[in-house]
Amino acid sequence: MSWLHLAVGSGLAAAFNGLFAKLTTTVLTTSLSSSIARLFSLPADSKIVEYVVRGMFFGLNLLFNAIMWGLFTAALAKGPTATKVSIVNTSANFMTTAFLGWAVFTESLPPTWWLGAGLLVAGNVIIGRRDEKEKDGAYQAVATDEGELRTREGSAERKGK
Repeated sequence: MSWLHLAVGSGLAAAFNGLFAKLTTTVLTTSLSSSIARLFSLPADSKIVEYVVRGMFFGLNLLFNAIMWGLFTAALAKGPTATKVSIVNTSANFMTTAFLGWAVFTESLPPTWWLGAGLLVAGNVIIGRRDEKEKDGAYQAVATDEGELRTREGSAERKGK
């Protein structure tokens, strides 16, 4: 699996981690628990059902947190730079969190949120490009039979023994 897939997967897992963390504590979970209790012919205000549902959401929160860290660590190990991996991870997390907030909690996102998201993406692109330029302009040492050859942007220098 490529670093890009791992970084996106890590961002998705982080978004679901946040979703389940919120579902552990929100009033929406009380409504869901009441519906589940009625489905099993239990009293709608059954606290045991609510605790079980909240416990399941907490368990999913922990599970997705572990998945996120595993994928993120693997992406860092395979990725070209930590910055690029972090940019992809954060972008996937940010956009998925926005979608889940809208789909699950009926949250609406004001224009200022989208402006902020755009600025974050632009900043991430600028940082990523800067890192790429620094990497391209850096000296790279290559060992040869005659000695060390240092290259930069296509030029070469012979270093004495």
